[in-house]
Amino acid sequence: MTPPEAARDAAGTPLFVDGNNVMGAAADGWWRDPHAAVRRLADRITCWAQATGRPVVLVLDRPQPDLPEGDHDGIAVRYATRRGRDAADERILELLDEGGLGEVEVVTSDRALAAAARERGSRVTGAGRFLAQLDRLGC
Repeated sequence: MTPPEAARDAAGTPLFVDGNNVMGAAADGWWRDPHAAVRRLADRITCWAQATGRPVVLVLDRPQPDLPEGDHDGIAVRYATRRGRDAADERILELLDEGGLGEVEVVTSDRALAAAARERGSRVTGAGRFLAQLDRLGC
């Protein structure tokens, strides 16, 4: 199922997470083992999705061999389609542009992505605020 179809079929506002941006907002040493940090983030987001019942699309800059693109325990994992600066941001915007999603929330602290998402009618939540939500839910 593509992210827009998954989002349409599930109850609640779909959440698109700028994964690398959220990881970067947590000064937890993620840079020492970025693959493990992605897995930790995916696990936390899975917990959040199960607790809230909302569909989630986690978008990351680079593919990981242990986390292929697709659906994983209630979250959809997608990767940037190119390398380089703002690659995942572009992927999020591409997914939003596919349309038919209704109301969407994007999690990022990237100003350019936030502005572009708002222009497309999306709500935006900062990475730090989202991390605090994860903490409050015990995720």
